[in-house]
Amino acid sequence: MTEICDIEVVVFDVLGTLVDEPGGLRAEIRDALPASDDASVDELLISWQQYVELEQQRIGQGHRPYVNTEIIDAEAAQRVADHAGLADPAAIALLATAGQRLPPWDDSVAGLERLAQRFPVLGLSNASRTALLRLNAHAGLRWHQALSAEAVLAYKPAPEVYQLAIDAAGCPRERVLMVAAHAWDLRGAQARGMRTAYVQRPVGDPPTSSDVFDWRFNGLDELVTTLLPR
Repeated sequence: MTEICDIEVVVFDVLGTLVDEPGGLRAEIRDALPASDDASVDELLISWQQYVELEQQRIGQGHRPYVNTEIIDAEAAQRVADHAGLADPAAIALLATAGQRLPPWDDSVAGLERLAQRFPVLGLSNASRTALLRLNAHAGLRWHQALSAEAVLAYKPAPEVYQLAIDAAGCPRERVLMVAAHAWDLRGAQARGMRTAYVQRPVGDPPTSSDVFDWRFNGLDELVTTLLPR
């Protein structure tokens, strides 16, 4: 196992790891449909998330040509609108951009700032270039570089997405640390030879008993403290 002191570059997943994607989408759906009760909003959120996941999987399996997250999110928003009876074009268009207004977790902004004083810090997201730009600005996430999977017309966990970060890092892949709240994401990075760190979030995909990641942390503060020993 690579020692923590051997890490040269830190790469972060964004959606779910640094921003509360379900919470942000839920709030946007509620704003679009203020008369809906909690159960209805949760049902619509699940429908949105399942649609996005399915379409990204279909693209990864070659069953659909690549389209970016702005298109998939617009389709998901229309699906929610149709189900809820929302017919206002302006409201639907605003809902389609909900993924660009997600709130950061409480420790995200300060954690990135601290790490950036010692390491080159990269974001690596399935979000489109434009969506990632606007999301970073909204959430206050500051990067040395933010990479979108759109650059390789694929979605994580496709290997070419992780290669984007490895190429940008400019150092041996075993010195590049991928940080995520999703075990499936870390498995993809691990398969490309990157080091891996799972950060627990209220949402995400926890490791299974068979996952062997380099490090596991209860939150971003714990990771930062480990990477930046006093």
